[in-house]
Amino acid sequence: MREEMQVEGEETSSVERSGAASQVSESRPGAPGFAADAAARRESARRTRRSFVVAAVAAAGGYGFYRWIDRSEGDELQPKPLREALNANAAVARAVFDERGLAPTYPVGRSVELRVNGNYGIKEEIAPENYRLQAVGVEQPKRFRQYVEDVTAWDYKFAAKAEDKAHAGHDTKVAPKDEASAPAEVQLPPAFAAAFARLKKEQGDKRPRGQEEAGKSDSTLAAGTSGLLLTLEDVTRLPRHELVTQFKCIEGWSQIVHWGGVRLRDFIEAYPPAKNAQGQDPKYVYMETPDGDYYCGFHLNECRHPQSLLVTEMAGKPLPVWHGAPLRLHMPIKYGYKQIKRIGLIAYTDEKPDDYWAKLGYDWYAGI
Repeated sequence: MREEMQVEGEETSSVERSGAASQVSESRPGAPGFAADAAARRESARRTRRSFVVAAVAAAGGYGFYRWIDRSEGDELQPKPLREALNANAAVARAVFDERGLAPTYPVGRSVELRVNGNYGIKEEIAPENYRLQAVGVEQPKRFRQYVEDVTAWDYKFAAKAEDKAHAGHDTKVAPKDEASAPAEVQLPPAFAAAFARLKKEQGDKRPRGQEEAGKSDSTLAAGTSGLLLTLEDVTRLPRHELVTQFKCIEGWSQIVHWGGVRLRDFIEAYPPAKNAQGQDPKYVYMETPDGDYYCGFHLNECRHPQSLLVTEMAGKPLPVWHGAPLRLHMPIKYGYKQIKRIGLIAYTDEKPDDYWAKLGYDWYAGI
């Protein structure tokens, strides 16, 4: 048995030696297969060098492109190339859909109470009798009994801080506060306090406008702007509509909600925009809260969309304060950050209006 294993081992070794000898012989010039092997090695080396060159050029180009974007001039907290990309996407979306599409509707039974998400522009409460909706850019405004020479002179008389204990914890844009551990009110140095007091007096003791993170709107009205001062009754006398649609937030959540109110297109028909110098309707509509803290801009066609609603009711009940009472916007073809709460101004304009979240880097169009 030991002799058989030894013979078998010797035969295996002889085969291995023969294979190795064959490989050595084939690697010598003139040996069979030498030319093909050498050609394969040259092609492999060429492709390897080319791959490294291409990879190096691509990496350098990508880094250079990134640096070009990063160092580009800013446009509303976005590098200009990225802002132009957002505008290009919006142009394509408008060209394809042109505000023609309708958002899906649902049975009332599937609706839920909308969560609270952000309190910009509604932190202070307004008495219902003190509310006025400013309408500016209306055609022949003097024919309306609600015409005034200066809509900005209206004093909203902001009252106590609007707060609802049962819903305060739902506001995802406001950090939860423990009243027991909350820091005391920060006191301004006397010099700053005196300066703010002088500024407030110069403004007629009105609350300073645009105090939120994005700051004052560039589209806010100048003092002395004429227009209409509408009561809530002036709005609600228009035909009432109900809608059960999905509210979609840019943060990634959505809810089906039962809305009630007046179609924005009916409001535009009742208080139509003045024609521009070319005899055409203005391109845009601008809205902001009474305190100027929150503001949005829209294309006029979006406001004429049949599902754009000036909301006065939610879930069959009057609109709550923390959802923008007495009047807010629901536009299901837009993300939630365009659906402004507590509308204090509707203005027709040919200049693209300022927009709160666009100033902080978001998309101005915000179409779904």
